[in-house]
Amino acid sequence: MVDKKVTIIGLGLIGGSLARALKERVGITDITAINRSSRSIDAALKDRTISRGSSELNQHVYDSDIIFICTPVRRAIEYIELLKEKIKPDCILTDVGSTKSEIISYINKMDNPPLFIGGHPMAGSENTGYEAGFTHLFENAFYVLTPSKTTTDYSMNLMTGIVEKIGAIPVKIRADEHDKATGCISHVPHIIASTLVNMVRFMDSEDGKMKLLAAGGFKDITRIASSSPEMWENIVLSNKEQIGGILDFYVEILKKFKTSMENDDSQAILEFFKSAKDYRDTFSSHKRGLFTPEYDILVDIIDEPGILGEIATLLGHNKINIKNMNVLNNREFQQGCLKVTLPDPESLDVAHKVLIENGYKATCI
Repeated sequence: MVDKKVTIIGLGLIGGSLARALKERVGITDITAINRSSRSIDAALKDRTISRGSSELNQHVYDSDIIFICTPVRRAIEYIELLKEKIKPDCILTDVGSTKSEIISYINKMDNPPLFIGGHPMAGSENTGYEAGFTHLFENAFYVLTPSKTTTDYSMNLMTGIVEKIGAIPVKIRADEHDKATGCISHVPHIIASTLVNMVRFMDSEDGKMKLLAAGGFKDITRIASSSPEMWENIVLSNKEQIGGILDFYVEILKKFKTSMENDDSQAILEFFKSAKDYRDTFSSHKRGLFTPEYDILVDIIDEPGILGEIATLLGHNKINIKNMNVLNNREFQQGCLKVTLPDPESLDVAHKVLIENGYKATCI
């Protein structure tokens, strides 16, 4: 793997993080980057993540052993057309798109398709751009690999090895299975989050009372609505069949709940929330999803000078790195008005123990 020549097309969050991970974790030293904006290229050259960069395809790209196309699906298909007759026959083309059926179907219908493996690293962030990327973005994240008709055992084994070396968990799955799963756990939730935000926007009073109070839980459950609108337009249109069916199912669940509420059916309402809680509690807390998890502690504190410094110093003395601290204006259903964000679950456990031992009332959320 170390001797492979790699090209990354699209040096945004995913492409930039891939470039960093391939160099630092896999040991690949020959990395070409293609990006429409020179700003990301300049930044990647400055921190020595890539060997060279350009806004146009060139001979370095055509000589690559592996090409990661880190663009929206429809743009990726355009690049496949530009590359198919110029790259080496054994060059592995792969993408990182959030939908797989459209691009795999396109490859399988080509008369002389290139060697292609669909890819989807299920990790990300609300932030975008090369600057938002980091080497460990893929740590413990599932990385879906979807074979096409041109995928060979060697190419799949090579890609699996690369995925493992960047810290991710490879999952081989059919394109249609992938799109149904991501439709349920990612695409429709994004639509719902944006719908909730728009609901408040439309229903809010002129003086913005709802916006003022939209802290805590509401802000957390709509966090993903801050993602790139352009990216999500592309995702929705490339997976509209699966999303349409899932939305129909979701609407039926809402209708059933509304009927239970109108009929004062307390048992049905209780079961609605209980079944969701029980199933939600079985989810793994050790695997990364499409968005970087947040490890937060709510601390109940007295509003007095120096209290924030006191907590920061206490955690610092115990070698706990604090990512962020926020004073909350709305406690909602949780006790506490200071939210401390930690970098990982281990830090969360240690910080919680330290705070409790020092007399603070602290809750992990």
